[in-house]
This record gives sequence, C-alpha cells and structure tokens, in this order.
Amino acid sequence: MPPRHIALACLVAVLWGVNFLAIHASLEQFPPFFLIALRFGLLAIPTILFIPRPNVKLRWLIGYGLGFGTLQFVGLYLGMAAGFPTGLASLVLQMSAPFTVLLGAIFLREKLTTRRVVGIALAVAGLLLVGVARGGSGSWWPFLLVVIGAFGWAIGNISSRLAEPPKPLHLTMWMAVVPPIPMLAVSLLVEGPEQIWASLATAWTVAAVPAWVGLVYTIVLGTVLGSGIWVWLMKRHPAGVVAPFSMLVPVVGISTAWLVLGERPGPLELVGGAVVLFGVLWASRMPAAALVPASVPSALDAPLAEPPIPDSPRLEAPAPR
Repeated sequence: MPPRHIALACLVAVLWGVNFLAIHASLEQFPPFFLIALRFGLLAIPTILFIPRPNVKLRWLIGYGLGFGTLQFVGLYLGMAAGFPTGLASLVLQMSAPFTVLLGAIFLREKLTTRRVVGIALAVAGLLLVGVARGGSGSWWPFLLVVIGAFGWAIGNISSRLAEPPKPLHLTMWMAVVPPIPMLAVSLLVEGPEQIWASLATAWTVAAVPAWVGLVYTIVLGTVLGSGIWVWLMKRHPAGVVAPFSMLVPVVGISTAWLVLGERPGPLELVGGAVVLFGVLWASRMPAAALVPASVPSALDAPLAEPPIPDSPRLEAPAPR
C-alpha cells in the first residue's frame, strides 16, 4: 500500500475507535432502543431518497439488517447502557470475526484451517479472561450483552456474504432501512412513551449537545465516511493487506476511553484483550498466494459502531459500527 492509502486505513481505524465515545455520549441522553431507531431512521431517509436499492435478494438484505443493524446494536447499546466500559466494548466486538468463521463453516461449508482454529481458540480464551475480569466486578450481564452484539454482527456478515452485492456500500446503506420500525416498536413496549418523551423533551437543551454530536458523528463519520473509505481500500488492495488495520480500532477505543472517560482496564482485561487481538490477527494471516483483491467489504465495512462489518466468514477484518 502506498503511504497515502496507509494513512487512510489508519484514519478509518481512528474514526471507528472514537465512534464508541460517540455512542457513549448519545446513550447519556437517549434510551438504547430508541437511540437505535433514531440512528438508523436518520440514515434510512436519505438512503431511500438518493441511493439505489442494491440488487440482492430481499431475505439477505433483511437478514443483514436484523443481524448487523439490529441484534448487534441491541447488544452493544444495552451492554454499554448497563455499564460495560466503552473501550472494552470496542475490543469485545472483535469476537464478531471468530463467530463469523464458525457460522461460515456451519452454513456456508467454509473450510476451517488449523491456523483459523488456533486463532479462534486464542480469541475465545482471551475473551474468557476479559469475562472473568468483568465478572469479578459484577459485570457479567453487560459483558454477555456485548458478546451477543458481536454474534449479531456475525449473522449480518453471513447474510451479506450470501447477498453477494455488486455494490457493497449500497448494501451497507440500505441495511439501515431495516432496524428503525422494529426498534421503535420495541422501544415503545420496553422503554415506554414516557421515557422516550423525557429524552426528547430535554434533547434541545445545551446539555444534550454532546448526544447530538455523538449521533451525527456515528452516522456521518463512523458509517458513511469510514465505510466509504474502507470499501474503497478493499477494492484496490488484497483483503489480507487492508484487514490488519482493523486491529487498531480497539487500541483507539480503549485509549480514547481512558483519556476522555477515565476508564482504566485492569491487568487481566489488558492481557485478555491482547490475547484476543493476537488470536484474531493470527487467524487472519494468509499465505501470499491467497492475497487477492476483495470484491466485498470485510469485517469493518460499516462500523456503525460502529465498528467494522466482516462480510465474509474469513477472519480478515474483525470489528465498531
């Protein structure tokens, strides 16, 4: 990769890493289910008006939207709202890549190589270390919610893989059409009109400015700009060359949460996080002969968390929305 493209890949990692801070700010104002509906609703309107519908089967578009756009963010937002640290959330979501590999082996009959099995085992072991550390502080439930979010991301990846979109970014944008209505219905049932109205009643005050800034950041910088650059890079370089830059996302996420929110990971969490990253990176390494340009986005193609969208069951680009 030329230096300019390396800089762009690093920029995407920074955008997606900071995205978790933006989500944290928005959750300070809006309840989780309503925030998901609001976020994707604001993205869905211009998508329907200005972006052609992707030429894919409807069931895969819906599956992508329910997995990546709905279940992922239900788990992530609920986990963060319940107190799971912002920085660690960016790390735990990396488990979407091993989950994608396992689902790909089950439903797509993708071959599990020894390298990938070892990488998955290491990533799971690291995740268990993080879970044990969080369990010791009474945070098992928020931790499991974020893990569920990572699994939802993996479901979206398999749906995206099966969709085989000719224009991946169009699929990424149209995915936003799926979550708003069901998430608004769930919000009305679970959070109630009173809580929704209370968040909107104070949404126009100065105190709510960080929440709106976070929401705009998530939509414009995290999704549209970040995903757009990532897809552009993936079309011009082998997936195995671009994908490792996604490993910078949790580094940025944990570092910025430490600096801005004062979240300090414990020693066991840091060790577990390092093992997770090493396992994912180990499994993602491919022989030079296998490095061919990708035609579809991989793990971070639409980090509406944020984070990254692995679009293939390979461990090539784990991730941030």
